[in-house]
Amino acid sequence: MEEEKRVNSVLRFMKGRMRKAVERDRRAERYVETASRFLWRWREPWLLAFVCFVALLDYASTYAILALSGKSYLNEAGSLARWALDKGGFAGLFLADLAAVFAISLVAITLRFILFRLGFRGFGRAAFVFLLIPYAVVAMVAVINNLVLAYL
Repeated sequence: MEEEKRVNSVLRFMKGRMRKAVERDRRAERYVETASRFLWRWREPWLLAFVCFVALLDYASTYAILALSGKSYLNEAGSLARWALDKGGFAGLFLADLAAVFAISLVAITLRFILFRLGFRGFGRAAFVFLLIPYAVVAMVAVINNLVLAYL
């Protein structure tokens, strides 16, 4: 009987701590969502389309620079892209780019879905944006690098 009371008091304590943590998270959620809206103010599906577009642009610019100019693929700066070109040529590079975009997008969509279901809409949006924006930025830098290499 005494042990049962101690277990119940510990469970009540843990439940109270959990409730306080959720309240604290709810207060911070709007700031996190605001930060995600600062990075991407449009709807989330548009970010997914933008990431796909930038990845396709990266592939096309890499193909144009390396295949059409006759330069060696060893000039490719990215280690994953260099490996994909070495193993499968431009078809391998396309598949590697496709797999990377698919994997990152799948993680972002899944995390967003889980957080939405838990009632954390702001955190769900932020997780989606914070996972996809870095890939888009890196892909845009790769496109710019490919354009610079075209003129060297």
